[in-house]
Amino acid sequence: MIRVPVLLALSLPLFAALPTTQEALALAFPGAQLARKEFVLSEAQAGRVKGLAGVEVPGRWTVAYEARRNGTLVGVGFFDTHRVRTLNETLLVAVSPEGRVLRVEAVAFREPAEYLAKEAWVKQFEGKALDPQLSLKGAIRPLSGATLTAHAMTDAARRCLALHQVLYREAK
Repeated sequence: MIRVPVLLALSLPLFAALPTTQEALALAFPGAQLARKEFVLSEAQAGRVKGLAGVEVPGRWTVAYEARRNGTLVGVGFFDTHRVRTLNETLLVAVSPEGRVLRVEAVAFREPAEYLAKEAWVKQFEGKALDPQLSLKGAIRPLSGATLTAHAMTDAARRCLALHQVLYREAK
């Protein structure tokens, strides 16, 4: 009986360390004004995102958080919820106007805590663009003991960069 509360108490700090969605946006875009913008992708756009990302697009409805300073777009944040192994993870992927990853931040992780990627590993996404090198066989180092997490995070980064490409760069 005593073991359960101890185990619960030991696991709480790991998950309490994850930022809320608002905190993650503030970390990615300090001092920026944020505007929530909803998109419904056409079938052609969804196909284009899938083709660019090389991964499935779970639906056609998406939300972007546009970050502006002095009226100038400084980035766009996308929250991507996906399955890691049997449970979900939600990431904020912040993208620069030029289409490079500014930051990746986990805001929810339902798998066991030992499969959560460490900050030092996640930082390797920063500055990466949507190209063939954004893969575990390219510029992204594998994550020992958490291969499914590494694949899921890389796929999410690719999906969000592809969304940015279609909604912000090609739409101009």
